Amino acid sequence: MTQEHATPGAPQVTVRGEGRLEVDPELARIWVTVSARGTDRSATLADLTRRNARVIDLVKAQGETVEKLETGRFSISPELGRRGRGERVHAFVGRVRMTAELTDFTVLGELVTRLADLELTSVDGPWWELRPDSPAYAEARRLAVTEAVQRARAYASALGTSLASLLELADAGLGGSEMSMPPVFAGARRVAYVAEQAGEAPPLDLEPQRQTVTAEVVARFTMAPPAL
Repeated sequence: MTQEHATPGAPQVTVRGEGRLEVDPELARIWVTVSARGTDRSATLADLTRRNARVIDLVKAQGETVEKLETGRFSISPELGRRGRGERVHAFVGRVRMTAELTDFTVLGELVTRLADLELTSVDGPWWELRPDSPAYAEARRLAVTEAVQRARAYASALGTSLASLLELADAGLGGSEMSMPPVFAGARRVAYVAEQAGEAPPLDLEPQRQTVTAEVVARFTMAPPAL
């Protein structure tokens, strides 16, 4: 596309518009890691399978509030111990990692507490998110365009003239949602319990973290020639 150049008869103004808003999250994501350890490979694998099934049953029992449940990584490996001049396997360690996404935050605290209270099970999260097609992104873009037009009109008004036409509107980069990061970066909550704990822990009180959505545009307008 041929770029139009400014002339005295068609002066131009180029501005940047920004849109920013805070909204409630739409999804909460947690990571669940199930572990097993024993001296026999088959027995360790059986324990891991049993504990994994308990986690899946507990999560699925939440019904439609669970939008996604995925198994990410599975591993079972030997631990070696030295005896004399050689190496011998003295234990086997197995792990399964799952990711769950929930849309109803009222059950989240109870769920993570019950999961963390399971045998050799740890829970990381939650990470609060927006859906990729969240209306918040469109609203941020609308705010950015509105600000660009208002800013351009202010410049034109300062010259005693008005805007004539829009030449170009470009997305300067959607900032996206500022989500909570993993615990090592942003202090997201981590819960880890083992089966030796006695009694049932009370549900955690988890407050959703509001998400900041930003958008930026660059707009170029022509103006009616000002009387300078």
